[in-house]
Amino acid sequence: MGMPVSLHLRGDGVDALAAARAVEEAFGVLREMDSVFSTYRDDSDLMRLRRGQVQLAQCSPLVEESLRIGEEAHELTKGAFTTLLPTGAGDLAFDPTGLVKGWAVDRASVPLRRLPGISFCVNAGGDLLVGAHDDLPVSGPDAILWRVGIEDPRDRQRIASTLTLARGAVATSGTAARGAHLYDPVKGELVGHPGSVTVTGPTLLWADIWATALFVGSESTREAFARSATDYLSTAL
Repeated sequence: MGMPVSLHLRGDGVDALAAARAVEEAFGVLREMDSVFSTYRDDSDLMRLRRGQVQLAQCSPLVEESLRIGEEAHELTKGAFTTLLPTGAGDLAFDPTGLVKGWAVDRASVPLRRLPGISFCVNAGGDLLVGAHDDLPVSGPDAILWRVGIEDPRDRQRIASTLTLARGAVATSGTAARGAHLYDPVKGELVGHPGSVTVTGPTLLWADIWATALFVGSESTREAFARSATDYLSTAL
């Protein structure tokens, strides 16, 4: 997926063999998603589809599912999120990578959640998902908490705020790290204004979608977020 992914486990009385198997299964999911959606691999389903070498029905079912998620996201965000992105040739092409990272991490977390007494954190390019087995509390002295720093987009050496999570996702979109790389489908142009938007919520898929949409979108997108994404919170810096 063109980014580093790290996985961390915490807990007492860890079954090392079970943990190793769960971690391998989690990375197996990530490798599968990369083989299907990578824009850096000529043999990925996505790139073969874009070149016309295969039809949608010949691709992994994940590709069709990404189309469905993208259409839902486009509607919910009032057009601020899209899976049709500019190419180097100056046209638009199907590119669901804006949702794949969060979706991949959510899917990879499934085997980790089955580990008794274990809390985990998966970090994918700075966006992350924290979770745990159901036997662990979300608050109180026995809860396993993770501290997450939110970078100041105007001074990347500074932490603007800190979150403490037992469970949940954190995604940030902005221009501080990669410049004007986010596309506004309503205006048909890349967005270059400074700042960032961080979204927290139950899944990294939708936290990442909404972070992108809120950074590039208009007031109608912000109203849609307040109305429909009631399990998510956003912070603009």
